[in-house]
Amino acid sequence: MTSVSSCLAHLRSQQQCALIPFITAGDPDLETTAEALKVLDANGADLIELGVPYSDPLADGPVIQAAATRALQKGVSLDDVIAMVAKISPEVRSPIILFTYYNPILHRGIEKFLGQIAAAGVKGLVIPDLPLEEAASVIEPAKLVGIELILLVAPTSPPDRIRAIAQQSQGFIYLVSVTGVTGVRSQVENRVEDLLAQLHAVTDKPVAVGFGISQAEQAKQMKDWGADGAIVGSAFVKLMSDRTPQESLAAIGKFCRSLKQAIS
Repeated sequence: MTSVSSCLAHLRSQQQCALIPFITAGDPDLETTAEALKVLDANGADLIELGVPYSDPLADGPVIQAAATRALQKGVSLDDVIAMVAKISPEVRSPIILFTYYNPILHRGIEKFLGQIAAAGVKGLVIPDLPLEEAASVIEPAKLVGIELILLVAPTSPPDRIRAIAQQSQGFIYLVSVTGVTGVRSQVENRVEDLLAQLHAVTDKPVAVGFGISQAEQAKQMKDWGADGAIVGSAFVKLMSDRTPQESLAAIGKFCRSLKQAIS
């Protein structure tokens, strides 16, 4: 499994846009999550974002919140997720990016947490509630163990803050397409095109767009607007939640192929 940066650099050299699916660990169960990682990897995913279930997911919309709640009700813990990733990562080509909130990391200890996820094979980390002002406390120890901390830019971020985030973010810059939480939306706001242009004007780092992309046409629009990656979350999580495990794995494989075809 290569690094996040290396994966995106290779795709950029081939003039390709990265497909980055998101699923919630432990919904419906960790065994199905492990299989889902392999299915996504085999059906066009370039990187995979894996959400750790958390009791107060402020950045997540109702679909992902519900999935996290179901996982927590079944007793899925951070240790369970790390153990599952450690078992499956040797079988997965796509770099795995862990999506988790800051409190569990602080509770465990930043260095200990980073060491554990690095040993498990995780390559990237997204902490949606980590302020830029505190990012250095994670970025530096993360570099030592080969983890790239990916920072988020909001539509409301002023130019000076966008430049600062772009400078600090590792791997790529996560551009949030909407003001609000994750979720399936019928269209992506036009201002995303301007935000992409603004980011590319201040950094050479790749920019991936997330929050609200749920259709192949929307993913293609992101590529056409200059995005280096399209992050699709709630649509995948919904497919995993309202079917049997076997049906859900078939559904996410088909959906993943359609998204990759749209941006290829």
